[in-house]
Amino acid sequence: MAFTPALHAEWIKIRTLRSQLASLGAVLAATAAFSALASLDTGDGADFDPLFSAFFGVSFGQIAAIAFGTTAVAAEFHSGALRVSLAAVPRRGRWFAAKATAVAAPALAVGLVTGLVTLAVGRAVLGDKAAGMPPGEQLRAVVGCGIYLMLMALFAAGLTAVLRSGVATLSILVPFLLIVSFVIGDMSGGVADFLPDRAGQAVLHATPDGVLGPWAGLAVTAAWASAALGAGAWSVVRRDA
Repeated sequence: MAFTPALHAEWIKIRTLRSQLASLGAVLAATAAFSALASLDTGDGADFDPLFSAFFGVSFGQIAAIAFGTTAVAAEFHSGALRVSLAAVPRRGRWFAAKATAVAAPALAVGLVTGLVTLAVGRAVLGDKAAGMPPGEQLRAVVGCGIYLMLMALFAAGLTAVLRSGVATLSILVPFLLIVSFVIGDMSGGVADFLPDRAGQAVLHATPDGVLGPWAGLAVTAAWASAALGAGAWSVVRRDA
């Protein structure tokens, strides 16, 4: 099977599974809701960042994004589904590329919509405090939000292909993103700036505090996602279905 029909088949799998559609919806809902809550409780000090306050919910919306990437791949390892997929697309690398593309496209689309909605909600809640956000920074944050959420979904998809277990992937990534990353960040100096979540979220700050700029941070997250996808592709090609 050629790449285009393989991609179409993978897209059908995603849009017909309620759990994956629910994960995409949760990306928008969680990000907007937590951003609104964060924007209600802001300070007036010199270190106040209205842009990050408006996009604070991405820290929670990314959990739904990794759940989407995880379930999209983990479903292949249930009840021999992977063997059926590979029977239709014997070239395993082509199949995994189609799977990754089917994950990336909706994650990016939902991520961009999430960025627009989150910005609108954040501006509404911040009120006059949103006046300090230049249009260029707002546009960068919206685009960066979409790219970041897509990269986190791909990172989870690649890791799931390696571990062959959605439970194992989520058991690693969720505590890491919610707890470990913050602990390491407080103790490791600039090293934590190169973790996938902290690096990518630099694009959501008006002035990033770490050593990475907004787009450099996204590039680091892209490198993590590429490494995970490369390892996942190797696992699919080399290991038994």
